[in-house]
Amino acid sequence: MSASRTARRIAATALAAGAVVSAVALPASADDNDRGRHHQRSEVAISGVQADSPRRGIGTNRSLNAEWVEITNNTRRSVDLGGWTLRDADGNRYRFHDVRLPGRATVRIHSGAGRDTRTDLYQGRRTYVWDRSDTATLRDDRGRTVDIESWGRGHHH
Repeated sequence: MSASRTARRIAATALAAGAVVSAVALPASADDNDRGRHHQRSEVAISGVQADSPRRGIGTNRSLNAEWVEITNNTRRSVDLGGWTLRDADGNRYRFHDVRLPGRATVRIHSGAGRDTRTDLYQGRRTYVWDRSDTATLRDDRGRTVDIESWGRGHHH
């Protein structure tokens, strides 16, 4: 009796741990089949999300920078992201300034402060942006939606 109860506890703990891990680090490309309903595969797309930053050092710049969204240029030619925006479900918006994304390249947009490079951009925020359940919307310089990625509880494709 005690052995089977222990086995059930271990199984439940493993399942809960798996659910937490999957809620924290999501490959945005996991839903490619469903994406066609919203729009065709974008030339520039949200390709990765690390939401709900790991809890160590809550509120520190290091913790803020552990939450990010990745944008990938799926074409061979570079794309000027100047004037493009990345927004969460609460309306927090990041505007790209002088950013050129080379062909087949990815840039990671962190929530905290840092020095922008070719591969990493920083929003310079002092608060977290991406919730455990959220939606990231990428729009071009004309305000047209380029890509949308949703994750977490209550998200249905």
